[in-house]
Amino acid sequence: MRALVLSDIHGNLEALTAVLNAAGQWDALWNLGDLVGYGASPNQVVETVRPLATMTVRGNHDRICCGLTSTRNFNPLARASAKWTMQELSAENLEWLRGLPQGPLQPERSSEDEARVTLAHGSPLNEDHYIQNMRDAWAPLQQMATAIAFVGHTHVQCGFAQKDHDWYELRPRYPSRTGSQMWRLPIAAEVRYLINPGAVGQPRDFDWRAAFAIYDSEAREVVYHRVPYDVARAQARIRKAKLPERLAARLREGR
Repeated sequence: MRALVLSDIHGNLEALTAVLNAAGQWDALWNLGDLVGYGASPNQVVETVRPLATMTVRGNHDRICCGLTSTRNFNPLARASAKWTMQELSAENLEWLRGLPQGPLQPERSSEDEARVTLAHGSPLNEDHYIQNMRDAWAPLQQMATAIAFVGHTHVQCGFAQKDHDWYELRPRYPSRTGSQMWRLPIAAEVRYLINPGAVGQPRDFDWRAAFAIYDSEAREVVYHRVPYDVARAQARIRKAKLPERLAARLREGR
């Protein structure tokens, strides 16, 4: 089974389109949340993902942009985009976002031999917690319900692994920040993994390209991907919507 794992699309239709074109064939699409917020194409993103996703976990921006919780804890940029997004979303898409389940979730397995995995937006222990380093990963790796968990939220493509007393931090390495590239992570037996596919629509690891991952249960590997997309068009949408300029500028910077 090949699962396309997406996270943090953030209303960036151009990045999402590039990822779907580059992903090839897949059997399931797992969306780790934050479809909306920041970007200027929230309706188009939701309407693209809804019919394709096998399972979607809500993100904090999904929750706030549909009015389930307030913008009080957001910074000014996030607050401005959330308010705009809430007004821009159609009634149908607002209702769909309100109905998204909170993680962690476990997709159905295609066979009894297939390993169970967990899907979450932030930590499997708390949807709003960021897993940015091994200190953050320590408790989830020991307490999560499955040996593999896919998480997003940080907008940084990475992973963390643990076996007995050995702990590993995984950072994909690419020779450049141009073109389409991939990085393979073999899944070893008796090792526990937290895998972050990175952000489709707003990477923050200083690589502007859209990020995603493919999980192949038969090959027992996760393949991290980076693909270029039409940043200028995504920026133009943000400016046309009169959202803060910083939201457009950061797409090219990857931070």
